[in-house]
Amino acid sequence: MENKKIGNAGEDLACRYLEKRGYKILERNKHYSRFCEIDIIAEYKNTLVFVEVKTRTTNDFGTPFEAITKSKYENIKKGIQFYLQEHKFQKYRIDVIGITLKPELKIEHLKNV
Repeated sequence: MENKKIGNAGEDLACRYLEKRGYKILERNKHYSRFCEIDIIAEYKNTLVFVEVKTRTTNDFGTPFEAITKSKYENIKKGIQFYLQEHKFQKYRIDVIGITLKPELKIEHLKNV
């Protein structure tokens, strides 16, 4: 499966995971530049939640969380600032969801990174 399809499948799984836990999905794949894309923007208990999703077929070449570099994190924070200028929210946080597809489906959710 190509990387884009794997990523899209992971984001779909992450959305379903979040919705089952009471999150309201507001937007997906919000772009602010070619360097900044926010995978999922959701609301949970009056808090805006920006979610980065990393999906791996297996952990043979590293875990999903290992794919989040310092520069990727900084780009996400820049995108959040743009979003907050457009939408007035007092409370927000950044979450990361790591998904591994094989040998069995595993979804890990780190909150407030």
